Amino acid sequence: MENRRRFILSLSCPDRVGLVATVSGFIAQYQGWITEAHYHADHDQNRFFMRQEILADSLPFDKEEFGIKFSSIAQELQMDWRLSDSMERKRVIILASKPEHCLYDLLARWRSGELAMDIPCVISNHETHRQFVEWHGIPFIHIPVTVESKACAYAKMAELFEFYRADAIVLARYMQVLSAELCDRFPEKMINIHHSFLPSFVGAKPYHQAYSRGVKLIGATCHFVTAELDAGPIIEQDVIRIDHSDSVDDLMRYGKDIEKTVLARGLRYFLEDRILVHGHKTVVFR
Repeated sequence: MENRRRFILSLSCPDRVGLVATVSGFIAQYQGWITEAHYHADHDQNRFFMRQEILADSLPFDKEEFGIKFSSIAQELQMDWRLSDSMERKRVIILASKPEHCLYDLLARWRSGELAMDIPCVISNHETHRQFVEWHGIPFIHIPVTVESKACAYAKMAELFEFYRADAIVLARYMQVLSAELCDRFPEKMINIHHSFLPSFVGAKPYHQAYSRGVKLIGATCHFVTAELDAGPIIEQDVIRIDHSDSVDDLMRYGKDIEKTVLARGLRYFLEDRILVHGHKTVVFR
């Protein structure tokens, strides 16, 4: 059943009695077969979140007609909702700089089929990884970023995001702060990995900051990019224990492993439509 085509319905709306029954009843009246269902009620915000997977071949219509039929319910219940098709692979552009570990890991997971996505291109502000990326058959685009060229560089990147119809832009240790205009233009599409357990140690050299504070845990955070540096809604996090004998170099070495796994998990949640954003927070149905 895992390989069968599914429609994924994700939504959030003001909480009220009967939401699950209403949505499930709509699917049942067309003989829809629900294979996975998740729910969460945020009592502080009076907000309800839902994700359901439905076997596509159990329904008498396609995704477009599903959306048309469901829209009246969604409007009545003030839902923010989306419907996706498990057979429609998302298009993911990767941004990279000189650090290689996250880029290499993502391409390995993509090549093995662990991350079901299409990669139209990799964009980098350095030429370092051109040969490696092109060996995978992926176009490599070099866009230098300097103080003088930054505005033009980001304008070119925005054009490429639009041209390739990117569903997501992943910053795989891309060592540049993106402009507010670029962040605002692609909300909830840009995914970053930050090498600390946010909100601690925002900005540059977080491992050095952590070392100077004598912390006993270091971590990594996958989050959506917003105009405020390292403050977007958090998707995934993890930590590893350290002690007083570890140097900054040790922290950086341990941290690379966490960064790779956290970024890969966060991206997979995105690809599988498991993330719902509300305000500064996310609900992630694992």
